[in-house]
Amino acid sequence: MLRISLDALQVLDAIDRRGSFSGAAKELFRVPSTISYTVSTLEEGLGVQLFERLGPRVAMTDAGRELLREGRHLLKAAQDLEQRVRRVASGWETEFAIGLDSVFHAFALREHVEAFYGVAQGTRLRILREALSGTWEALLDERVDIVVAVGEGPSGGGYVSEPIGRFEFVFVVAPSHPLAGVDHPLGKADLQPHRAVAVADSARRLIPRTVGLLFGQDALTVPDIASKYRFQLAGLGFGFLPEALARPAIEAGLLVEKRVVEPRAPEAFHVAWRSDESGAALDWWRERLRRADVAEKLIGLGEVG
Repeated sequence: MLRISLDALQVLDAIDRRGSFSGAAKELFRVPSTISYTVSTLEEGLGVQLFERLGPRVAMTDAGRELLREGRHLLKAAQDLEQRVRRVASGWETEFAIGLDSVFHAFALREHVEAFYGVAQGTRLRILREALSGTWEALLDERVDIVVAVGEGPSGGGYVSEPIGRFEFVFVVAPSHPLAGVDHPLGKADLQPHRAVAVADSARRLIPRTVGLLFGQDALTVPDIASKYRFQLAGLGFGFLPEALARPAIEAGLLVEKRVVEPRAPEAFHVAWRSDESGAALDWWRERLRRADVAEKLIGLGEVG
């Protein structure tokens, strides 16, 4: 007879993340005594102590950590199995996640989200934002089901990628920036003494990308393109911005476009999905994101959020 149940593993996982039996009870919508009983029953059945009780807080023993480490793999496998069973029964995924590079705004997909809800059969939709290599990593790590990612994907395969558009970039500074008055193309010697504004790569496992930074240069690193845009407007640094984003500010006199010795080449963006996945929601979004009007909306970037 198995002494470890999926329910018990869920309880252990919640206790570890919440730090207490009461915190786990709130998350799982149970009373604390039920959580305590589940843990005590599991400890008795296994003949090992899983937690050290420290008043209202608890700490896992080495045995508890090992059980939870392996148990989380079992929980993930069980969740995947549930989704596959439901997918086979209905054809529609129970949940579908779209990953967008941080250069894009989720609201650019508003009308397509609305259309999706008109045909999807109870699929819960999530839209997540990552940056640079982090967008590809989210796809490969199965945190999302489809992505719109900037640049080429990593080597190693496991996914299908199709280019759907491209960005043109311009180098800009605020009118108050010291480089605004320089009348020759800016080279490394001009840029090195000044601060660049860069978007942080959100990759945790893949090698992060660094775009447009010189070795040893001062840099203000921000989480997304909207933050980069605003800091450059404020004169706190320089850098390349997508032309569609920067052009209105240039025409309004809020940014100054500068010539540079090494301009940034246009960069393609892609729609990509894992090659071994299928489902009605994936099919729907794969076809929708290939449409020319979607690329136009994404390039337009919408309002800077």
